[in-house]
Amino acid sequence: MADLETRMGVPGFWNNQEAAQAVVAKLKAAKGVVTPVQEISRGVEDLETLHELAEEDGGDDTFAEIAREVERIEGDLDRLELRTMLSGPHDAGNCYFAIHAGAGGTESCDWAEMLLRMYLRYFERNGYKAQEVDRLDGEEAGIRSATLYVTGPCAYGYLSCERGVHRLVRISPYDSQSRRHTSFASVDVIPEMEDIDIDIDWEKDVREDTFCASGAGGQHVNKTASAVRLVHKPTGIVVQCQNERSQHKNRAEARKMLAAKLYQNEQAKRDAELAKMYGEKGEIAFGNQIRSYVLYPYQLVRDERTELKSPHTDRILDGEIQEFIDAYLRHRASAKKR
Repeated sequence: MADLETRMGVPGFWNNQEAAQAVVAKLKAAKGVVTPVQEISRGVEDLETLHELAEEDGGDDTFAEIAREVERIEGDLDRLELRTMLSGPHDAGNCYFAIHAGAGGTESCDWAEMLLRMYLRYFERNGYKAQEVDRLDGEEAGIRSATLYVTGPCAYGYLSCERGVHRLVRISPYDSQSRRHTSFASVDVIPEMEDIDIDIDWEKDVREDTFCASGAGGQHVNKTASAVRLVHKPTGIVVQCQNERSQHKNRAEARKMLAAKLYQNEQAKRDAELAKMYGEKGEIAFGNQIRSYVLYPYQLVRDERTELKSPHTDRILDGEIQEFIDAYLRHRASAKKR
């Protein structure tokens, strides 16, 4: 960490903005590990002082303050323990976060947009920044897909816990007979990786298409073919980017995404656990969900992997999903020990 701070003090450090931002991101990640340990250590020292005061005066207020401080430190230790579970090679970094509507037509497009809002609220609550890379709206409502570039400490580590199919059960707002419908949407998360060790023949194996971006942006978006779609012919993997006004920038971002997906694809072939996880995700339909959100005939959110349940559907759909992420981190760590 000291080395990174020294590099930031070198004259001309900010001349290369991209390289400088990469160093700043690494420093933030390092502080994200070191700072909680320092704060817990200071809290324990303060607790020792409070205990000495309590022994001297024996006041109820002092003992009550000690109890509150112990509870706070226990919470900090619990969060730190969860942080140590994010020890994968890419867990500390940023990621690309994608949502795709599945079986269910307009209903699933609407559900995909509800999920998008839920995660945007989660990002906001936890200090993550999310930049829209690509978005495809549904024909009648909602979205068919959306891809975000999410930055922040351990963004990939935490959000990778959300990868899979999400199922919604509710009374359909699009059904004139107000019948119950089941909708599906999937979440995919790939890490942002610099200096990826994977060979790509950009001329032979990748087809590039350019097109006019959709959505907000005015005449420039509608009239300029700045959006870029890349198709990797050997694997059929497709990525696209349309968030930048510049075709050059969109191409660079799309290439990063494609390289990351190809790298992850290769890792999946060698990593039995990751390959199994992708196999379980399967089709975006019934039987493959990792979590179910039931709004009718009762209110309940249930994680199928950890069996964690909560009746607070409104709060969860408003972004309060950390308890599900924490539960899965513990579940995954426990499974690795077996």
